[in-house]
Amino acid sequence: MRLHVLGSGSKGNCALIEGPQGLIMVDDGFSRREVLARMHALGLDEHDVRALLLTHEHTDHVSGITVWHRAFPVELYASIGTPGTRRYLDELPFCQFVPGVSFEVAGISVRTFPTSHDVVNPVGFRFDCAGDSIGYATDTGYLTDDALDALAGARILALESNHDVPMLRCGSYPRYLQDRILSDSGHLSNAQAAEAAPRLVSERTEQLVAMHISQENNRPSLAVRSLAESLGASLDDELGSTATLEWGGGPSLHIRAAGQNRPITVG
Repeated sequence: MRLHVLGSGSKGNCALIEGPQGLIMVDDGFSRREVLARMHALGLDEHDVRALLLTHEHTDHVSGITVWHRAFPVELYASIGTPGTRRYLDELPFCQFVPGVSFEVAGISVRTFPTSHDVVNPVGFRFDCAGDSIGYATDTGYLTDDALDALAGARILALESNHDVPMLRCGSYPRYLQDRILSDSGHLSNAQAAEAAPRLVSERTEQLVAMHISQENNRPSLAVRSLAESLGASLDDELGSTATLEWGGGPSLHIRAAGQNRPITVG
């Protein structure tokens, strides 16, 4: 399997899980034109999308779904209660599930788990296929026990590393917004992601991707450095844009950050 992140951040989120039978889209917070442009930049075909899964109902994750589904009708999945939060979502034929269940889409086993965010019923995912696995968790104030269990040992791990706490506290955001971001129903900080990383990463893990990085309250290099330090990985350059951990016998672990504006493929 491969992970394609079309964009990750407060201005729009969309990712694609590539398996042997096609693509599973996770969230769609971009216009159809933007999704198509970013897919084509990565050599992906929109007709290969088999299903669309939602993590939660915030606009930066769902604003493009109606137009996308009108052009490319596919199976839609969301946690119970999520479609009902917005009229345009409630009008779509979502298959609703209870967080914690597993189901199969396009030959991939999808395990769901609850996250903690200021919405109705947020979730994260683990995707498994033919011995391969991808873990995906963003927009959560902390990692639940179910999340830690589901994400552990995935070959590709996409993990939120939203903000640097000192930058957030010294930045321009009003205090109430800072407090929301720092709360248990907000977003994971660099420090929280770094604390969790040693529990989640194993010698099977080859890719660790820092997700949903704030453009105002973080820097990709800060997220990468924090994760690298927690795992004993070495920075690949002075900028700290990527890092590598040599396991010894098996494949290396590579650490990088997903961005808001430039799509990436991780495989």
